Amino acid sequence: MNYKMVAYLLGRIFIIMAVLMCLPLILALVQKEDTCVGFIVAVLAQLLLGFFLCKRKPENSEIYAKEGLVVVAGCWLLTSLFGALPFYISGEIPSFIDAFFETVSGFTTTGATILNDIESLSMSALFWRSFTHWIGGMGVLVFVLAIMPKSHATQSMHIMRAEAPGPQVGKLVSRIQNTARILYAIYIALTLLEVACLCFAGLPFFDSLLNSFSTAGTGGFAIKNASIAAYDSAVVDMIITVFMFLFGINFSLFYLMLSGSILQALKSEELHWYLGMIGVATLLITLNILPQYKGFLNALRYAVFQVVSVITTTGFITADYEQWPVFSQTILMILLFVGACAGSTGGGLKVSRVLILIKASFSQMRQQIRPRSVTALHLEGKPLEAGVVTTVMAYMSIYAFTFVASHLLLSLDAFSYATNFTAVATCLNNVGPGLDAVGPVHNFSDFSLFSKIILSFDMLAGRLELFPMIALLSPTTWRRR
Repeated sequence: MNYKMVAYLLGRIFIIMAVLMCLPLILALVQKEDTCVGFIVAVLAQLLLGFFLCKRKPENSEIYAKEGLVVVAGCWLLTSLFGALPFYISGEIPSFIDAFFETVSGFTTTGATILNDIESLSMSALFWRSFTHWIGGMGVLVFVLAIMPKSHATQSMHIMRAEAPGPQVGKLVSRIQNTARILYAIYIALTLLEVACLCFAGLPFFDSLLNSFSTAGTGGFAIKNASIAAYDSAVVDMIITVFMFLFGINFSLFYLMLSGSILQALKSEELHWYLGMIGVATLLITLNILPQYKGFLNALRYAVFQVVSVITTTGFITADYEQWPVFSQTILMILLFVGACAGSTGGGLKVSRVLILIKASFSQMRQQIRPRSVTALHLEGKPLEAGVVTTVMAYMSIYAFTFVASHLLLSLDAFSYATNFTAVATCLNNVGPGLDAVGPVHNFSDFSLFSKIILSFDMLAGRLELFPMIALLSPTTWRRR
């Protein structure tokens, strides 16, 4: 383990995060809000620690897979701790564990909240809360790579692999820093486009900006207690639905389209399945909830919004889907596990990973019937390496173990099975709302502090695809040999 280089990189990250936190600080100063003290403390603490860790660059600057995992996990954990300070110091969230839970939920783009009255927060706290979604959506380290051009490509790739969502990570262009910049350029452009559309639809600029932050990160932190339902606008619903869908697509497809390879992008197998699942789920739910709404189009409006919100793991709400038939709720819970496309800002297992699992299962069944046959698995028209399938299987094993262990620990709280099960599911898959006590019109405030720590770990583990958090806690990671 190259401890000095890990500390150096974390120091650079602290400085960058301190600079980003200056945005809500400026807003707090302009609005003369009490949160300014909390933001000043957090900014100064990160700057001091960052400059201390970065005062001398290590002679050995090599970063390998192990260091990459530790840097990513350590970055997300520590930035969440610092990010919680403004909420806690200002007293807007009196408990530090609650403030940490809310901040982790923000950075991991989960959208699970402990707040009973969101609208009582100050403007700067609301801004920081939604801005954490935007920072975490594309990835803290992807942002760092985009603005640190001197990093060695191999080192950067280890970091990007550890943070990026999905079973495979590749470069769009020859240099990984340029890839990060392209990703962020697309990310910023789509965010600004959504802000403009929402403003045009009649939302105030502040509302448009913060809802766009949450949509872009597929996080779901709303600034109204009733979430998007508070606006009661079909146009707003439609705009946010479209952008949730777009942010759930693999960003490499946008790059292909921009570079002129539109047909190649449209041939994406993962995109076809993503579209298919949204289409089928929307139709089934629309027909199922039709008796509860006035007309097919009205039912379609609410069905498609919730389907896209759940499969992209955004978690915005326009209807209390707990009032829908169990059939519709079951479809939403299935989509909750599937998640969005790999390489998007969405969470969940990812469509490509589910596809690999399905194909591997059918291949194994064919192998049982015809033992001598040899079949290669293909995804996106290309044969899959054996290592990718093995990694997916390992991921699913760790995922299942984490889910069961978390569910068991949460059962110590006096909640229903549906509450505990969906609480773990929605946090591990970075969705937000679940069912029963954590349903769309409820929150996580009643859980014990111990359960909130467990769920915070689940959110971090889910966003970082499990391996970085497991590596951070593994004793073997910290051995010198």
